[in-house]
Order: sequence, then C-alpha cells, then structure tokens
Amino acid sequence: MFELSLMCPEDRIEAVSDALDALDALSVSVEDADAQTDAEQALFGEPGMPPPKDGWQRSRVVALFPSEVGAREAQQLLVVQDFFAGCQVLGVAHVPEQDWVRLTQSQFAPVDITPDFWIVPTWHELPAEAKRSIRLDPGLAFGTGTHPTTRMCLRWIARNGASESSMGNPLGRVLDYGCGSGILAIGAAKFGATDIDAVDIDPAAVESTALNAQANDVRLHAGLPDKARGEYQTVLANILATPLRVLAPLLCSHVAPGGNLVLAGILERQAEELKEAYAPWLQLDVADTEDGWILMTARR
Repeated sequence: MFELSLMCPEDRIEAVSDALDALDALSVSVEDADAQTDAEQALFGEPGMPPPKDGWQRSRVVALFPSEVGAREAQQLLVVQDFFAGCQVLGVAHVPEQDWVRLTQSQFAPVDITPDFWIVPTWHELPAEAKRSIRLDPGLAFGTGTHPTTRMCLRWIARNGASESSMGNPLGRVLDYGCGSGILAIGAAKFGATDIDAVDIDPAAVESTALNAQANDVRLHAGLPDKARGEYQTVLANILATPLRVLAPLLCSHVAPGGNLVLAGILERQAEELKEAYAPWLQLDVADTEDGWILMTARR
C-alpha cells in the first residue's frame, strides 16, 4: 500500500478530497499540518453534526492507494488541475503492512465508570476491581463508554440503581430512547432493572443493541421508537440538544409519577435552552458535568 501526501490550504480541501475519491483512493484523511506545535488549531463539533470547517488553514491530506503506480498517476493528474493551485505535493511513500485489527484494538482500553463498574472490550481481561462490567466492542452504533455523555449517564445509573446488598429495583421500568449500542439499557440491567425498552430510529442500532444485550447476558426489548409504550420509572436519552428539544413532549409523557428523566448529549452552554424547552412539563437541573458536557435530570 502507498500513501500520497499533500499540503493544502483550507479552501482547497474539499475539491482535492473529492478528486482523490474519483481517482480511486482507498481512503482520504485530513490532518492539521501544525499538530503538536504552537500553531495547532482545535476544531470542535458536536457528535453526529457536520464539522465547523472542512479542515485547517494548513492541512495535510493523505490518500491511500493499493499500488505506487496508482499513487503516482493520481499525483500527476492532480498537479495540473486549476483547483490544485496553492497546494503542494509532499511525496509518495510505502506504508508497511500492519495488523490493523490489533492496532485498532490497542486504542480501546477498559473504561472505569465507578471504581467497581467498568466497560471492557472483549479482548481485554476484566480488571480485578470490577464487580460489575459491560462487555462492549466498538461498532457501527454510538456508545462505547469513552464519551463523557455516556459515562455521565452510566454514573447516574450506578448511583441510582440497585446496590450489591439491595433486593429491589430502584430504576423500575426503563426506557432508553436513542439507544445506539444499547450501553445504557445494558447498564440499567446490570443495576437491577428487569423491564427495559431500548429504541432507536436506526435499525442497525436496534440490531447492535440486541446483540450486545445477548453478549452481556441481559434481557431487554430492542426496537424502533414506536415500541416505547406507556410510562417508565426511568427515561434515558443520550442524543443531542436539538433533537432533545424537539422530543420534549414525547419524552416527558413517558415519565411515570415519581419517575426520573435523564438527558445527555448537551453542552454546558445549552443548559438554559433545554430547561426552557422542558419547563411546561418538568424542571430540569444539571446533575453532572464532564469536559464541557452536562447531564440534566428531572423528577416528576
């Protein structure tokens, strides 16, 4: 495998990337050419939303090709295009063969939610201190336990779920709305919940949730949003602020008297607009914060 490396200004990245795709590049990546220097620029965006910009003022564009001939031909074709003005060829280099599966796995280590509650990929041994755990590998559906919003939801579940010594089910009937990988629903099951509905608009997420529940030996009902029926003692929704505002009437209608609404996917600066959106039904408060994200909860 060979990589063609280019230096491009921000306003050329989209055209160059599209051209590389058309030239049968196996993949195209864009990196900050000034990363790890004083000139490094951070580009922040919300999960699932378009990035604020296509790239950096000085971006390194790297395209992978199966052969050196393909990489060289792509280089020759690009440099004569009008849209390549201002860009620079850095070179073509051989990419050594690697165990990509092992390399990917090495990036995902066990995640501690509490000192004794862990999210552990299947290729890792359980930590000795893990009294409860969720076995979960990265997949197509969002939610591996590494994002602050997921961790905050799981911490709430751990604080409010059944303890080692209790016999009851404090979480009651549970709805995980926008379940993704099913990690929150599975977490609720690990802390005593036995009647759990996990729903998502994406059929791939529904399938992922069902498979992950089976792998963790827990029982839940996974389906599309119309499977959410009636009232629940615990309603969990880790999505994003905009859909959470739209869903306010629906989510609140599912919260039983005395029940809890737990919302995540919200940035700190969005707290007031969420409070306002839910005010006709429930009073939201900030219950947890991490890395600029917040967890908001309400009790009926």
